[in-house]
Amino acid sequence: MSDEMAIQETSANWKPKVLLIGAVLGAAVGLGAAYLLIQNAEREGENLNIGAGEAVKLGVMVFGLLRSISRLGSKD
Repeated sequence: MSDEMAIQETSANWKPKVLLIGAVLGAAVGLGAAYLLIQNAEREGENLNIGAGEAVKLGVMVFGLLRSISRLGSKD
């Protein structure tokens, strides 16, 4: 196997690792957020009730976070 072929193989191996780490972190953050929502609802003695306005705010914040993450490697 030539050196060039070995470099190409090792450079392709990082993609599945990044996807797996991202999936695990995303699941952990989602689980933590759900736990916090449950704790807050129990503390107030009510069922969880999220309105449309709150859902839109949350969606905008998530997209902003994803946009910031996508810019981490850029030199801008």
